[in-house]
Amino acid sequence: MSANTRQKQVAIVTGASSGIGLGMARALLEHGYGVVANSRTISKSKDLKPSADLVLVDGDIGKKETAIKVVDAAVKQFGRIDLLVNNAGIYMAKPFTDYTPEDFETMIGTNVAGYFFITQQVVAQMRKQKSGHIVGISTALTDQPLAGAPISLPVLTKSTIPAFNRALAMEYVADGIRANTISLGVVDTPMHADDDHEVLKKLNPAGRLVQVSEIVDALFYLQSATMVNGENIRIDGGAHAGAKW
Repeated sequence: MSANTRQKQVAIVTGASSGIGLGMARALLEHGYGVVANSRTISKSKDLKPSADLVLVDGDIGKKETAIKVVDAAVKQFGRIDLLVNNAGIYMAKPFTDYTPEDFETMIGTNVAGYFFITQQVVAQMRKQKSGHIVGISTALTDQPLAGAPISLPVLTKSTIPAFNRALAMEYVADGIRANTISLGVVDTPMHADDDHEVLKKLNPAGRLVQVSEIVDALFYLQSATMVNGENIRIDGGAHAGAKW
């Protein structure tokens, strides 16, 4: 492995097969990063093809063995890990009393265990390097739930992320490791392809959906702003700031 390859900035992106994760993986590649992209069946992706700069790792990120595979792939291919984007997540809206034990296990598996195992493996590598950055993707609805949106279980799982990253930020600041969160409003992704976008826009005081490009901008800002640590950047048009608009 050449010295130049080892010096390349290296990112891991979970949930990278579509939507936000796909957009971030593509942007990181365009900015010269080496990228390890994960989803359950990402090797079948029509949008991402493996190359010297891109490694695709299949697997359920809620399983420790997948986390180990992803980190091992990054270290083997690129020699280091500079950025972890904890993007994989599941959103399931239904009345609170309708959630089943299976719903609970599914959402905890991806939204909590999926952050825990991969971050644990990545932090171990970053401590060896004495540098690194962890970015988690959450939802601004944890700050400002809506009466018409039955999202108690997503809030239960996603509200842990900003607190988790603040704790990591303090625990590992002396090791040169930062941790931040990006909390989102409703995003224009394939997840909402069949939804009424005019209705969704009304959930935002800015009157439009968040674009993936705006999330990418926030990611690169956090990457460059090396004194920003333990922060939660909300991209929601200000929805978290008030209950009415």
